[in-house]
Amino acid sequence: MLPLSHLTVVALEQAIAAPFATRQLADLGARVIKIERPDGGDFSRHYDTASHGLCSHFVWVNRSKESLALDVKSAAGKAILEKLISRADVFIQNLAPGAVERLGFASERLRADYPKLIVCNISGYGQDGPYREKKAYDLLIQAETGVLSVTGTEETPSKAGIPVADLAGGMYAFAGIQTALLMREQTGQGTVVNVSLFDSLCEWMGFPAYYSLGEKRLPRAGASHAAIAPYGPFPTGDGRVILFSIQNQPEWERFCALVLGEPEFAFHPDFASNAVRVANRILLHETIEKVFARLTLAEAVARLEAAQIANGEVRDVREFWQHPQLTERGRITTVASEADTPLPALYPAAEIEGVTPRFDPIPSVGAHTAQILEELRAG
Repeated sequence: MLPLSHLTVVALEQAIAAPFATRQLADLGARVIKIERPDGGDFSRHYDTASHGLCSHFVWVNRSKESLALDVKSAAGKAILEKLISRADVFIQNLAPGAVERLGFASERLRADYPKLIVCNISGYGQDGPYREKKAYDLLIQAETGVLSVTGTEETPSKAGIPVADLAGGMYAFAGIQTALLMREQTGQGTVVNVSLFDSLCEWMGFPAYYSLGEKRLPRAGASHAAIAPYGPFPTGDGRVILFSIQNQPEWERFCALVLGEPEFAFHPDFASNAVRVANRILLHETIEKVFARLTLAEAVARLEAAQIANGEVRDVREFWQHPQLTERGRITTVASEADTPLPALYPAAEIEGVTPRFDPIPSVGAHTAQILEELRAG
C-alpha cells in the first residue's frame, strides 16, 4: 500500500505545471485520471518526438496515470466529468483563464455540491487582478517576474534552461493539495487551493528581489554567481570545465594557498574581500584561468578537494544520465510506454522510508477510456 493509494484525483490538465503536480501524487499511489482531448490528447504530447518517438515533456510528467479521452464541451462529456468529480478526492485543472467556469465546473459550485472535495486551480497570474485573463506560459512568466533580467550574460538576457515557472507552480500545487488533505483529516471538509505560476516564481525570485532594494542592480553574470566571486566555471587544460565556489574568507585563503599556490594573493587589495573580488571579477578570473590552464580536470579537483573547496564538474545532459551519484545509488529505473523500448525514469527526490514509488506506464491517449466508463456504468 502506497501512502496515497486511497485517493482519486481527476485532472483536467495540460502542458507541465498541473501534470507535474499530479505525477507526484501518482508516484505515491494516488489514482490520477487524466482527462484528454479525443483528437490528439494533451497538446504537450506533440512538442517533440525526442524520447524514442514520444515527447520528452510528456513522458517526464505523465507516468502512472490513466488517460480518459473525453470531449468536456459536449453534454455527455460534462456528465461523465461530473460523475468522476463526485467520486474524487481532488479535482485539479490548469485550463486557460475562465475555461473551467465556462464549462460549468467553477470552484464555488463544486465545493457547494461536494463539500469534501479539494479543488486545485493552477493559473498563470492568479484568480484576480489586472492580469487574471492574460494567457501565460513558462517563458512569459520568467519575463514578467524578472528571471530574464538576472539570467544570462551582461549583454544577453536568457531564459532558464528548464521550465522554472511550471516547476514552481507544480510543486506549490502538490504541497497545497497535501496540506488540504491534512486539513480535511481534521475538519472533514475540502477546500480550494489556488496556485499561480506568477506567484510561485515571484517567491523563487527572493534573493535577486531583495538585492534590488539596494542601490546596485544585480548584474547578469552568465554561469558565474552574480554576487559572489570566485563562484563559477573555469576551463582546465584538458578541455573540461570545473565549477567551484568560495563562500568565506578562510576558504579564500585556503584556495590561494593550496589551489593557486600563491598564499599572499589572498591579501592583495583588489581581492582581499568578496566585494572587491566581485568588482574586479575579470582580472580575478584571468588569474585563476592561467593556473587552471596548466591542470587537468582531475588535478584541479584534487587541489580543490585538498583545500576543502566545494566544486563540481560541468556536465552535459547526456552525461547527467551516467552520473555515478545516480547510477551507483540505483536512482534510475525504467517505465513502459508506447515507445519501442523502456524509458529511463528517476526516482522521486523525496525518499520516504518504507515507500517504493509507483512506475506504471505512460498512457497513450484514451488508454483507459473503456475501463473508466465501464466503472461509471457499473455504479
